[in-house]
This record gives sequence, C-alpha cells and structure tokens, in this order.
Amino acid sequence: MVGLHSGSHARMGVLIGSIGKQVVFVTNNSTKSRVDYSKKLEGLGIPSTVEEIFSSSYSSSIYISRILQLPENKRKVFVIGESGIEQELRSENVPFIGGTDPAYRRDITPEDYKLVAAGDESILDPEVGVVLVGLDFHINYLKQALAYHYIKRGAVFLATNIDSTLPNSGTLFPGAGSMSAALIMMLGKDPIALGKPSQAMMDAIEGKFQFDRSRACMVGDRVNTDIRFGLEGNLGGTLGVLTGVSSKEEFVSGAVRPHAYLDKLSDLLASDL
Repeated sequence: MVGLHSGSHARMGVLIGSIGKQVVFVTNNSTKSRVDYSKKLEGLGIPSTVEEIFSSSYSSSIYISRILQLPENKRKVFVIGESGIEQELRSENVPFIGGTDPAYRRDITPEDYKLVAAGDESILDPEVGVVLVGLDFHINYLKQALAYHYIKRGAVFLATNIDSTLPNSGTLFPGAGSMSAALIMMLGKDPIALGKPSQAMMDAIEGKFQFDRSRACMVGDRVNTDIRFGLEGNLGGTLGVLTGVSSKEEFVSGAVRPHAYLDKLSDLLASDL
C-alpha cells in the first residue's frame, strides 16, 4: 500500500507495479475523490485505476452507506468538507447537505442564532443523522455551530481523518483534524475516524482487495498515520520515506518506527528490489 501525499509516493506505485505486485493507493485527503486522484496519477504518468485508490472520503461513504444502520428518516449527512466527499457520497447514493453549498459559506446572523436555539427546521434539517467532518477550505462559524447542534440532537459524529496538519509547499497548514478540534472541545468526545491510522479503514481495504497482510508493505512519510496504520494493521512491512512530514529522528528513535526508511523513493531504483 502506498500512502498518497506527493508525486514521489505515486512513483513507488510504478516501481512496485512493474515487478508484478498489487498496488493500493491510500490517502487521507478527503478533498479529492477517487476519480480525481486517478486523473492526477494519470497526469503524472502513473498507471492506475479508480479501483486501486482508497481515500478517506470513499471509506467514510462506505461506512455510512453499508455499515451504519440509520433510521429511514435520518439518512442525510451534514458535510464539513470539499467536493471529494460529495462525489463519494453521491456514488453511494447518500443524501447530504452542507459541503460546498454556497448557502453555508456565509457569516452567521442574529436570526440564525434564534432559529438554531428554537430547533427551527428551516436551518436544522430533521433528516440529518450524520455529521461528517473533513478538510474544509471554507470552514466558518455557521458550519461549526450547525454541526455541533446536529450532534447534540443525536447525529453520529464522523471524521474522514484526524490529521492535525496538511503538508503543502514545504511547510504545514491546518489539517482535517483541525476542523474537528472545535467540535471535540465543545462535545467532549471524539469522532469515529475513517482514515489512516483507523483500522476500520484497513479492514475495509482488506475486505475489498483480499490481500495477505503478512506479504503487504505500507509506504508513507508520516509516522502517526502511514506507519502506525501499517504497524497496527499487522502488515509484513512498513517503509518510511523522508520526503514529507516525519523526520529521520522520528523514524529512528520515535515512539512509532517503520521497519525501514529511505531518504527518497528513487533510492530503490538502484536497489535489488
């Protein structure tokens, strides 16, 4: 399995695929759908199919549609997130509100406070049974307030993943976990997380691909998601790469350590792998 964070990880997929191994691209990025990622990999010259990609938005949609037993009148999802989540929910025929809808990309008003406090159905949809939180580039007070009140009214609290940070342009920015942080503080409870390192995601991948865990290797650049995912999933190997979030010091002496690490994936091109 390859943790998708950058083009270098996709290169690993080419390397493994060229020697006849099955490749699964696993990503916590919920802003893109599997179709989006397939197009991205194709643009990089990486042979892949939609079925080889397993994103946290897809994992969440599968969990909602096939595992959660929601009442008929509570099947709608309130989304904090981008279009990747929406595309995967549609693929599973799961109704949703929020997300990229412009109606939720605005400031809260004094009237909103009154309507929420009264439980008015014009602002709190009575059919919402799930709040799904992913990375949202348009997060605001209104979305947080509505999500809080939906959960207080009984909605299931889910997160595509709980990554604290997002690597971009050589530095870090708020991750999907930052979107959930305010709700966790307000509610005093954690969401069910459906991305790496959640073993619910590993079980779903195993169920789909029917692979032998003892002969699988997780490749990634982040110890608390990629490497932990592989270790807790009892995979045969974990390979860390120093082209992303985690440092050599973390790989060598941290609490969570890969079986092996490389400075960069291209080092494997000269190996006997």
